[in-house]
Amino acid sequence: MSRKEMEQQIVGGYERDEHMMILVFAQWCVNHDLDPLELYRRAYPDQDTNEALMQTLELTVPKEEAGTIPNQTLLGVLSLFGNEDLAIVVTEEISKSAAAKRQKG
Repeated sequence: MSRKEMEQQIVGGYERDEHMMILVFAQWCVNHDLDPLELYRRAYPDQDTNEALMQTLELTVPKEEAGTIPNQTLLGVLSLFGNEDLAIVVTEEISKSAAAKRQKG
């Protein structure tokens, strides 16, 4: 395998993993009745619309059909890809949800 082919495989693997991270984020949002685009805009207000996120939204399923995505799993995946700003926004939403549950119960 040539160096160029190896680089292409590495880049391709990273892009597939990145799309999986986006899908985990988008599905977590759906599962928690949150708008992934709104959370993304809050985290990255100076960026244009994320095309990969837009495309990935089509792959999400209703929360009734989705499996559970633990908060820590999502935060770990976001951190792995350097999305600390998005992880901060997600953490804020987790805190809001926990506070609302405490008030109810």
